[in-house]
Amino acid sequence: MLDLLIRGGTVIDGTGAPGFSADVAVEGGVIAAVEPLPPDTPARRVMDAAGKLVTPGFIDIHRHADAAAFRPGFGELELRQGLTTIVNGNCGLSAAPFGPAHREEILAYLAPITGEAPPELETETLAGYFASQPPAPIHTGMLVGAGVLRADAAGYALQRLEKRHYDAIHRSMERALSDGAVGVSLGLGYAPECFYTTRELIEALRPLSGGDVPVTVHMRQEGAGVVDSVREMLTVARTLRIPLQISHLKAMGRDSWGKKIPQVLELLEEARQEGLDVGCDVYPYTAGSTQLLHILPPEFLAGGMEAVVRRLSDPAARRELAERIQSGAGFDDIARLAGWDGIYLTSLHCPEDHPYLGKSLAEIAAMTGQDPLTCCCDLLVREQGEITMIDFMASEEDITAILQSPLSHLISDATYPTEGMPHPRVYGTFPRLLQHFVREKGALTWEQAIHKMTGRPAQRLRLAGKGVLAAGMDADLCVFDPEEFRETGTYQEPCRMAAGMDTVLAAGVPVLEQGVLTGARPGRIIRR
Repeated sequence: MLDLLIRGGTVIDGTGAPGFSADVAVEGGVIAAVEPLPPDTPARRVMDAAGKLVTPGFIDIHRHADAAAFRPGFGELELRQGLTTIVNGNCGLSAAPFGPAHREEILAYLAPITGEAPPELETETLAGYFASQPPAPIHTGMLVGAGVLRADAAGYALQRLEKRHYDAIHRSMERALSDGAVGVSLGLGYAPECFYTTRELIEALRPLSGGDVPVTVHMRQEGAGVVDSVREMLTVARTLRIPLQISHLKAMGRDSWGKKIPQVLELLEEARQEGLDVGCDVYPYTAGSTQLLHILPPEFLAGGMEAVVRRLSDPAARRELAERIQSGAGFDDIARLAGWDGIYLTSLHCPEDHPYLGKSLAEIAAMTGQDPLTCCCDLLVREQGEITMIDFMASEEDITAILQSPLSHLISDATYPTEGMPHPRVYGTFPRLLQHFVREKGALTWEQAIHKMTGRPAQRLRLAGKGVLAAGMDADLCVFDPEEFRETGTYQEPCRMAAGMDTVLAAGVPVLEQGVLTGARPGRIIRR
């Protein structure tokens, strides 16, 4: 007898193929059949899905919930947008593995992105991290962050690594992969990986050479230098013969809109045709979110957070910073690309700074009677660098072009600071794609969009059993009315749950049923 029979829905199976009417049978946590079944088919439970879509559970391979997975109530905001599988450890910033030598430095650097690490979170090995993670209603996987591996081996100093450093990085990388990491993530826009030359980066990734371990990358530049950054990563992929995934592809700054992304997509397509395993992903918003520190050029990030704060307290260093921002040479100059009026502060810890939450640096500078750069530096010093921002810098036309590429899929890049206002993408990325880019704009069909939320990301990270609704696959499922599923949050009020997701199954267990959480926690750790 079947555990569950979902009757009469329109199945969109995650492959991109046209939707079709079928019943979906579930038994033992696995999909038993996807086809019209006789009326007398025995099942312990029957669910009527008439007028609704039945799809694979949605997959987000780019979140930063490494520490949030330990918080009470974790999983609800993900379930309400249909997510059954997420992957953390992105942008080189994984919450493991690292030992005691640089532990406090690393945790301080991670905090604005992942939030504060709870005491029970194990950091020394990925196996320990997995063992310490509490039961959840959704499945979670982990990338090993190459930035954390470098910081563990050599700290945040701007230096040329020695053989002993590379040996330590290689050992940690290999152990993390043995522990079950689903890939390796790079954060070349962040310290300490921004200090790598291309040759040094290739050496750091040497253990992956000729293998099938995916490498995801937050590139060195995503503004005027985005095309050259893609060329750099294609050089790395060709040299090492590795699968490459460009994370959150964009072209920051009005001067790049409509110009850079067509070049990037052409480069990726050419690489695919020559046999490279390449792809990209994108979030469906024109604003990003990251550390305010990301406005600084690489040399200002050397030495860890204490060194950064000391540097920003020095009047001579501030004058140098002003000159670097004015020239914008060699880094993503977000202060110019987004403008001071396009950078909004979303987490601030000091009570005296709380009135500035949700305001732009231009607004805060006016409130304090300062110029924006002085205001920005004072805040970073006072807050010890632990500030997150939302920066408006991308073009919806570019986002549409990326979404329409067969090489792309959807991600959220959701960050989870402990305090403040998150980006609305944390709560609303997946309904936004269907609501805005399918229903309103018609930029994608339902089948194309579902594929970019299920089958495509599962294929990119080799997530076995995930992403396709077919017999033998894991019974991770969504059932919803396509006209009712929607994002409800805004930039001003981001912490609003998505609406309209009816029922979600993880491993064949209802975790959201008729819009109500069941309390079940069947989520599994996904290991490579």
